[in-house]
Amino acid sequence: MVRCKITYLKQHAQYFSDIMKVAILYSGGKDSNFALLTALRNGWDVKALISVKPKNEEAYLYHYATAELTRLQAESIGIKHFLLECNEIGPEKEAAVLDKILSKLDIEAIVLGGVGLQQTQINSVGKVASKYGIKTITPNSNMTSEELLRAEIGSGMDIRIVNVAADGLGPEWLGKKLDESSFPELKALSGKFGFDIDFEGGQADTFVCDAPFFKKKVELKSMKKVWDKITSSGYVQVSDAVLVEKN
Repeated sequence: MVRCKITYLKQHAQYFSDIMKVAILYSGGKDSNFALLTALRNGWDVKALISVKPKNEEAYLYHYATAELTRLQAESIGIKHFLLECNEIGPEKEAAVLDKILSKLDIEAIVLGGVGLQQTQINSVGKVASKYGIKTITPNSNMTSEELLRAEIGSGMDIRIVNVAADGLGPEWLGKKLDESSFPELKALSGKFGFDIDFEGGQADTFVCDAPFFKKKVELKSMKKVWDKITSSGYVQVSDAVLVEKN
């Protein structure tokens, strides 16, 4: 799948050559990290990672559970990082928090992860970015959800599930590593219960503990599961996380 992605980028080199200086809307999950990997492979100048910590798990645009841990990921990656707080709920209000950062950055595009199904996020972020002549791109939108997830797993990222909000995904999935061994079960549940296998639309969130471009890995030393039986949803609450050397 990764080879297919590189071929796609080469075929569209004229379009992408116009977008050299970029920022990544960085949740710390698999999609934003794979978007970063795509940017690096394509030779883009990644000026910044932009992360947002919403006030609670009801946020429309941003991951809640582990957003504050993006500072560790950014330190490991070695790219300038902005961690913003958002105390509003609603797509336009949440997107507005990006205004003060995008107005200052010298970039041509803001890059979003996923396969482009999250139109609420794309449109809301796009409205803010367009005020400063900044494009909004989803570079992996040519892939299906399954293709992208397979590519993410195959890229060497250490992916953990940190939030679930879909029928078929119980508390046993919280903290679980998403890899080749857990993929078949996830695919079966996706087919049975109808959720998107790449979790487009907020059906689950992930956190990447390690990736090929991390200089150190994030170790989640202490965490607990927070589960709501009424909504059959939950998230992990990490109380201690550190950067450690890779083996």
